[in-house]
Amino acid sequence: MAAAPVWSVDPRTGNPREQVAVEATAEEVDRAVRAAHAVRGALADRIVRAAFLRTAADLLAEAQEHVIEAADAETALGPARLTGELARTAAQLRAFAEVVDEGAYLDIHIDHEDGSRTPPWPDLRRYKIPLGVVAVYAASNFPLAFSVPGGDTASALAAGCPVVVKAHPDHPATSEICASILRRAAAQHGLPEDVLTVVHGFEAGVELVKHPLVSAAGFTGSIRGGRALFDAAAARPTPIPFHGELGSLNPVVVTEAAAAERGEQIGAGLGGSMTMGAGQFCTKPGFVFAPSGEAGDQLLKSLTETVSGTGAGVMLDHRMRDAFVHGVAERAALPDVEAPVTPGAGGEHTVSAGFLTVPARRLVQEGPHDALLEECFGPVTVVARYDSADEITAVLSRLPGNLTATLQIATEEADGSAAGLLAELTPVAGRVLVNGWPTGVAVAPAQHHGGPYPATTSTSTSVGATAIERWLRPVSYQSTPEALLPPELREDNPQNLPRRVDGRRA
Repeated sequence: MAAAPVWSVDPRTGNPREQVAVEATAEEVDRAVRAAHAVRGALADRIVRAAFLRTAADLLAEAQEHVIEAADAETALGPARLTGELARTAAQLRAFAEVVDEGAYLDIHIDHEDGSRTPPWPDLRRYKIPLGVVAVYAASNFPLAFSVPGGDTASALAAGCPVVVKAHPDHPATSEICASILRRAAAQHGLPEDVLTVVHGFEAGVELVKHPLVSAAGFTGSIRGGRALFDAAAARPTPIPFHGELGSLNPVVVTEAAAAERGEQIGAGLGGSMTMGAGQFCTKPGFVFAPSGEAGDQLLKSLTETVSGTGAGVMLDHRMRDAFVHGVAERAALPDVEAPVTPGAGGEHTVSAGFLTVPARRLVQEGPHDALLEECFGPVTVVARYDSADEITAVLSRLPGNLTATLQIATEEADGSAAGLLAELTPVAGRVLVNGWPTGVAVAPAQHHGGPYPATTSTSTSVGATAIERWLRPVSYQSTPEALLPPELREDNPQNLPRRVDGRRA
């Protein structure tokens, strides 16, 4: 049987653009993984790794026009958005190069032999080593920052792990272009090109997570797809870590005082955030608590004006468009649900933004309205009108895990009076914001992009310096002669790495 073709498709028309590749067979996935496994030692040199990451960033920037043209043709995200995303992707690669240079990620601990302790201590030296080949499953909504050259790939390469990427079918041409750039960057530093490989096809993704030489996986996508791969990773004869980002509602709580103080501003900000990128951000605020009464009405008036002024948008593919249209129609038909601005089909290839409202009391107990507590991918949000703080508490206790949670407070509540609400939001999400909007994830050392399930399947972050920790494991050497130790653990610290010696930072 001939291998199935992989087509690049224009989401603005639904028409195929070009055949990019063919779906990988099980044998081809096996060859890709074995090739990656065979070259893992080539990434051992930290200096070379860091230089490789910086060159990859430079080459991406040099190819900006070509990359953005391809990505826009396949995603309809627009040159402005994609230009920013490419800059972020290059910055992310450079940031991980700095992490590798500095070396703190190795988490080096040295405890010298001490016979005075009970029981006595032998000489122990601990650091972290790369896991091996990492499988990366690219995201649909970020064809650069969460795809072939994205954070999972950058952090895995920084850790010293070769990567096999399962390209997303929504942007195969962009994936091939970016893979070529990364492989060229590797070659410029004497690294084998097989430190980064791309495969296409649904079955290829299944074969990849099951391959015995794959040591870990990173995924960004749907709950259904991510959970199936997560279960497959756990069911292997040798289970592997699976770091999946699956879905997030990203709740927002607007206090009554905040709505009274600046309801118009909050409504406008919410409208801009939930429609950004046609509502296809994983951090889109998809569920909002707003007070009943006049202050909440003013917020909704502003939200209505903002959303009504948003033009029809193109989603990443027609399957997602159809799912959005069906999903919002199903939710809008529930009792007591109203649509001040009706979301749905904007045209044959587009969607129109909107929002739904529902009394919060409808969500306090299990029932058909639970659909409103599930992510609907696209430009829609649900506003739950509450009559009391008890309703907020009751509904929050029923929410699934999230990447973010946001609290909008009044100036007077910054004195600590809103601390109780902040404490209620903290268990719900991995990043908690006050008086901001969650769309936009800074690539910073203190960033955490993860959260309780189903936001992610682990406690790790996929953004920021500590994302590298997902692809490492600790190992200790006991009573090992100096000449046999890895250079990072030798007494003279030839690489001048940060470490703790006998419990103190050296």
